[in-house]
Amino acid sequence: MAPFQFPSQTAFYKGKVRDVYTIQDRLLVMIASDRISAFDVILPEPIPYKGQVLNQIAAYMLKATADICPNWLLETPAPHVSIGKKCVPFKIEMVVRGNLTGHAWRTYNSGKRSLCGVALPEGLRENDYFPTPIITPSTKASEGHDEDISKEDIISKGLASAEDWAVLEKYTLALFERGKQIAAKRGLILVDTKYEFGKIGDTIYLMDEIHTPDSSRYFFADGFEERQEKGEKQQQLSKEFVREWLIANNFMGKEGQTVPEMTPEWIDTISKRYIQLYEQVIGEQFIPQAWTTEETQAAIEKSLEHLL
Repeated sequence: MAPFQFPSQTAFYKGKVRDVYTIQDRLLVMIASDRISAFDVILPEPIPYKGQVLNQIAAYMLKATADICPNWLLETPAPHVSIGKKCVPFKIEMVVRGNLTGHAWRTYNSGKRSLCGVALPEGLRENDYFPTPIITPSTKASEGHDEDISKEDIISKGLASAEDWAVLEKYTLALFERGKQIAAKRGLILVDTKYEFGKIGDTIYLMDEIHTPDSSRYFFADGFEERQEKGEKQQQLSKEFVREWLIANNFMGKEGQTVPEMTPEWIDTISKRYIQLYEQVIGEQFIPQAWTTEETQAAIEKSLEHLL
């Protein structure tokens, strides 16, 4: 059941963390909820202000990269709401990595020296920089887990033409470079992230959220080299701490596993971590805003009126 009904609404989709309304088949209204997911599972308790944090970081980053490529965003009528152009999505996620971390490290540590068809150099330690950032795409699964895929398979399976791939690759590397520059000014390293793209006619647009803690990993730059030298864990700003807590409590989204109890204290901790992340990434104080359903509906309708 959709929480809202808008004039000219043609579809509704409830994602893991966002509710997406299609208007006249040409605009999307994305409402970022406070739901949180990990290991492709929606956790039972919402995280206060998480939707606002993600929406505002994404809007900030889309504006800060608008000179690199066209993007879908038109307006943000409420702190947790974005309205933009409806694109035909590529069924792939453009994952780009500057450091050997997470899934890439697990693959490397198991002895493999290739990821998504990309050769990985010998002699790297966890969290080391790659000689240059690498793109390790994944398929966009409508159900279940996303799967690694190579550039060759993407083209041969028709998920993108060779011409479109060249544009996707160019945009991805340029966006990552800009993301790293923005992060560096804030004392952070953008470690890895993912971008999603779609088309309207022949034009490729950047879609969805970018450079948020849900789609990216950040390390603190201060002390990074020293920690690497000593083989210590890097300090990071991302959703990883939630995954680590789940793993420590024997939950990885597998059959038969149950989500550990989320106490009010733990929920508050997660909320504070998201707010800290916002302030670190954007460099501005976070102002929590709790909008009622009625206020949200009115703001969206007003926005749609002049956009349509």
